[in-house]
Amino acid sequence: MVRRPVAWVTAIVLFVEAVGIAWVNWFMGIVVERQDMSLAGLDPDVMSTSSKVAGLVFGLYFALCGFTALRVGLRDRAPAGLGRILLISAAVVHALLGAFEVGLVGWGAFAFMMVVLGLIVLLFMTYDRLEATRPDAKPDPGPAGPGDAGGPGSAGDSGSAEGSGGGVLPPPPAPSVS
Repeated sequence: MVRRPVAWVTAIVLFVEAVGIAWVNWFMGIVVERQDMSLAGLDPDVMSTSSKVAGLVFGLYFALCGFTALRVGLRDRAPAGLGRILLISAAVVHALLGAFEVGLVGWGAFAFMMVVLGLIVLLFMTYDRLEATRPDAKPDPGPAGPGDAGGPGSAGDSGSAEGSGGGVLPPPPAPSVS
């Protein structure tokens, strides 16, 4: 099966990306700090500090996404709730960054972003297919009728079709012959 390896590879790539993003932004903060130059009148110390903080925030964000993918791989279940939202947002971020990086950095960075986007999408596709084809999944019983007090085995169910209407429909009328 390919589900777990995809989740593990996605987690590893997101962890590596988290460290890379944090390191690049920290390095850029140090470079700005040592140059002692301002950009459009901004204070160099503010630019340096904001670059370092942004690197840590994005690094933690990608590390949390990697932890979510790792958890999906360990539990062998589709992400749900906040984890699902986190991975969807990571896919959107990679799509947008990939589009911007073509012009700014080059095709190599674009290819990396598209590979990560593809891994996240593949993670969702493999686990959604798993949930849809699971053999032990029970069908949805549908909405309860007005005479149904809670389904089979409830207090209103007598267990036979001749009962007092505990959710069982009466037999259809016999067709008339004219």
